[in-house]
Amino acid sequence: MDTLTATKAFGALSQETRLQAFRLLVRSGTTGIAAGNIARELGIPHNTMSSHLSILLNAGLVGARRDGRSVIYHIDFTGTRALLSFLMEDCCQGQPELCNSVLDSVLTQCGDSTNSRGEHYETSAR
Repeated sequence: MDTLTATKAFGALSQETRLQAFRLLVRSGTTGIAAGNIARELGIPHNTMSSHLSILLNAGLVGARRDGRSVIYHIDFTGTRALLSFLMEDCCQGQPELCNSVLDSVLTQCGDSTNSRGEHYETSAR
């Protein structure tokens, strides 16, 4: 991830409602939550929540899929992993590979089946 993309992602998370929505979606894992339910859970008007979710989507932190008339939002593991990797890029005295196991462990527990190198795990941790 480059600095401009990371800045966009951090900008998306730097607003209270968007950060709350992101954390709610992290907790939901791969299942996701309908946009209307996110708005109700956070006590935000639907049209306002829609704008916030659009910003998170454009920042590559969440994904969306249509289910009938509902739009289901879910965490985007690729974008989230890229942002976390960007943060940890210089860890361990310039040896980020030493931190990969931490990142892999966290995201696997969340239901992602790929490691920090984009490879799918052979055994599912879901």
